[in-house]
Amino acid sequence: MDLKGYLSDKRALIEDFLKGYFEPPIRPQVLNGAMVYSLLAGGKRIRPILCLASYEACGGDAKDIVAYASALEFIHTYSLIHDDLPAMDNDDLRRGKPTNHKVFGEGMAILAGDGLLTEAFHILSRMDHPTNNGFRPSAASLLRVIQDVARSAGLYGMVAGQAQDLLSEDSEPDEETLTFIHTHKTAALITASVRMGAILANAPEELLLTLTCYGTHIGLAFQVVDDILDITQETETLGKPKGSDERKKKSTYPKFFGLDGSRQRAQTLATKAIECLQPFGDKAEALREIARYLVIRIQ
Repeated sequence: MDLKGYLSDKRALIEDFLKGYFEPPIRPQVLNGAMVYSLLAGGKRIRPILCLASYEACGGDAKDIVAYASALEFIHTYSLIHDDLPAMDNDDLRRGKPTNHKVFGEGMAILAGDGLLTEAFHILSRMDHPTNNGFRPSAASLLRVIQDVARSAGLYGMVAGQAQDLLSEDSEPDEETLTFIHTHKTAALITASVRMGAILANAPEELLLTLTCYGTHIGLAFQVVDDILDITQETETLGKPKGSDERKKKSTYPKFFGLDGSRQRAQTLATKAIECLQPFGDKAEALREIARYLVIRIQ
């Protein structure tokens, strides 16, 4: 399949939703500006795209669930705004632009992140989005999605991973701690993204478990690749300072396994993710190609 065209088409669906969401703007204007600044700063939109691809693999039309998939980007953007704050990673650059707090100040950046996170669940709780293409999910499906996403973004997922990430700075990583950080910090929300598509498609439980397997492995592979690119790519390509993880003495895969070992680990994780999709046959080709593409980026 033409993965480049597929990603471009799905990204366009997400971008259209994001661009129109805060029109007309909310008050106060500066809060609206801070949220929109980071939400529309670019990015791969991989979480919502994985959600759409999962929904399609289960027989749905991606246009049905653009609003729900886009809510994942609200959560991801909130996490980036807060990660960049001086009290966290203290970064000045994100996606090639000054970080949110550098433009709007720390207080407004915190509130922008809070607003995006909360609004994500407002989106997920509605059955009647105008963009739903006539699709109306059941209340039971939305409740399960909300529970899944809340768990993955919160105390049992991303927040726990971020906390351990902070606690592990300036220390030598061990494999158990490293796995905990990245399973929670990155893989949890990616897994929830993949599961969301299946839940909204009312997929049988065995297919949901299959996609959970895929999401877990692809989520970890994504983080391994990110750790590698932080070392091997230049700031202009990364959109953030090269080698920032090393300067902050973060617990990363290359720090523990080395670059070659990390590349091998990413390949193994991507291969396992693809193997998880066997029950889907050709219907999950987009998900397979995304896994293959991840590994190509670090070769």
